Amino acid sequence: MRRALELARQGWGATHPNPMVGAVIVEEGKIVGEGFHAEDGGPHAERLALLARGKPPRPGATLYVTLEPCSTPGRTGACTEAIIAAGLKRVVAGATDPNPAHAGGGFEVLREAGVEVTTGVLERECTDLNLIFNHWITHRTPLIAAKSAVTLDGRLACRTGESKWITGEVARTDVHRWRRLFPAIAVGAGTVLKDNPRLTARVAGAVEWCPLRFVFDGLLRTVVDKQVPQIYTDEFRARTVVVTTPHGGMGYVRKLRDMGVQVWVLPSATQRAPWPAFRQKCVEEKITGVYFEGGVQLVSQILQDRQLDYYFVYRAPVLLADDRAKPMLNGLRTDKLANAVRLADVHAEALGEDTLTRGRVTYPEKMFVDETAFSLG
Repeated sequence: MRRALELARQGWGATHPNPMVGAVIVEEGKIVGEGFHAEDGGPHAERLALLARGKPPRPGATLYVTLEPCSTPGRTGACTEAIIAAGLKRVVAGATDPNPAHAGGGFEVLREAGVEVTTGVLERECTDLNLIFNHWITHRTPLIAAKSAVTLDGRLACRTGESKWITGEVARTDVHRWRRLFPAIAVGAGTVLKDNPRLTARVAGAVEWCPLRFVFDGLLRTVVDKQVPQIYTDEFRARTVVVTTPHGGMGYVRKLRDMGVQVWVLPSATQRAPWPAFRQKCVEEKITGVYFEGGVQLVSQILQDRQLDYYFVYRAPVLLADDRAKPMLNGLRTDKLANAVRLADVHAEALGEDTLTRGRVTYPEKMFVDETAFSLG
């Protein structure tokens, strides 16, 4: 199963809206066929493993697969049919298909055909592999995730604004790995004006890759300045999407579009783009996940509005111990631990001297927003 997971990860970021899946066929303790799902619309891992075998598996062969085999035809045919037709009599699976319409259905089809099925092998790892797909197929909405890189005492930057670099090279490299997984990255206008980021995935040994790049700019402040941000002019500018409101001015909208930049003008009574409208637009465009790298204002606003689904927190062994240093988050009035926001299904790992803690965001029944908190521009 660990080898199947290695294979599945070769489709990292390339299979949306489908999951990553790896499969191996084992005969007498030896792997004789391997496959992984490489791209949307392409053949599934199980079928590729059978093709790699080149002939029907021997009696006693076992198929190891990271995700429950599909039992509906789709575009490539049901994998359960291919498994049964090949004569395989044993299947070992990692995760169950999270789709409520199919969960466990593939296992039932195989068992009814006389195939021995074992489930739940390395289930946590196999499930975590497809955290974006799992959310998308279950909730029919994109996974809204955010990343923060902070000191041990939860500060994003010194009181002067200096923040490069809080975390080390290993952690920063890991950020690019997650950038490659998500189909879209998002920042606020403040981050664009301050850092002029490129917002691409730059992983050693791979070609620079550009996801969709969202800029949340309700007043189109990033267009006013004479120095145009690089994401509006570089070779990937067609993959930049400015999310704004009617308050930004149609003249600036036309200017952006003339430069080849996409603009989503979402109806709003305020200068903030409404989250339900943004999520719905993502659904229409089949954008399954968005990775927010904004500063304290943007991420805090997502949290206050109960829109953050998943959180990545990189923490460095650094202490600022300064009340005026920039906090990681703000805007809530949490008077009791029972009213705290928490992470569930937590994963933690060391990255050089830094640590990454990530997990699904869970909200308390009662959550109080500080009415004096800022508003997002």
